[in-house]
Amino acid sequence: MTENLTDSVIRRLKDLGYKGQIKTVLKEREIKKLILQARQIILSQPVLLELKAPINVCGDIHGQFEDLIRLFHYGGFPPEKSYLFLGDFVDRGSQGLESVVLMLAYKVKYPDKFFMLRGNHESWSINRIYGFFDECKSRYSQKLWKIFSECFECLPLAAIVDDKIFCVHGGLSPDLTSIEQIKRIMRPTKVPDSGLLCDLLWSDPQSGIEGFDLNDRGVSYIFGKDAVENFLEENDFELIIRAHQVVENGYEFFAERKLVTVFSAPNYCGEFDNNAGMVSIDESLLCSFHILKPMEKDQTYLKIKEKYIEENN
Repeated sequence: MTENLTDSVIRRLKDLGYKGQIKTVLKEREIKKLILQARQIILSQPVLLELKAPINVCGDIHGQFEDLIRLFHYGGFPPEKSYLFLGDFVDRGSQGLESVVLMLAYKVKYPDKFFMLRGNHESWSINRIYGFFDECKSRYSQKLWKIFSECFECLPLAAIVDDKIFCVHGGLSPDLTSIEQIKRIMRPTKVPDSGLLCDLLWSDPQSGIEGFDLNDRGVSYIFGKDAVENFLEENDFELIIRAHQVVENGYEFFAERKLVTVFSAPNYCGEFDNNAGMVSIDESLLCSFHILKPMEKDQTYLKIKEKYIEENN
């Protein structure tokens, strides 16, 4: 029996990731076909996802493909576990292509077990500058980058797990008065310079302030503990899980554990020496946190990698 495209892509990329190699193993036409299939599935699902636990939630990946494979290795490869990724799959790291293509392949193969939200880097105006455009252009073509951009414009913007946990890439917005507003956002869409959609992807929590204030990023807002508490109370939620910021231990609480930031790219950009985090939500909505050390400190995985290379060369 011949292997279908999705299975073939997953197999080749897993092999590449376990070996820790950077080389081209996919043809451009294969990637295009996969993106178009994924885009169709993504648009068939809501802009505000309603998901069920148990599920693993991951933050920014930023093209750190070998670390993405490591996350799956420890967390369980799909479909063994369900996943929600909170955006920023591309830019900065050297393998944004492999990272996002593997995710889209899992989306096609397991559409009801694998979910991807849009981050601020899933926007052509940002990834044009921070690496993904150059990666597509140098390894494939500018046209492929454009097809990715059209897919990113269709990604959902937030998710609610079992009516209680609100998940988003960035954070809250002063314009967000009702969850229904998110449901009304039409896709495909560009990310505007301000307003609700922009804030969902760009805003940050900040201690020592009340309500909302201007963000030092020059885009969107920072929001205080009171904004978190008000939002949770108004919507009968218990927790916000968001990404968007590097945190030293892979996860960091805010507002008396009512919000948690999760970041899933260890030793980010080779500069931060941070751990990566992954949140596992069980059936009773209990959250446990898995920590991934930077690769060079993970002796267990380095041995697994060595053994894999020996057996598969």
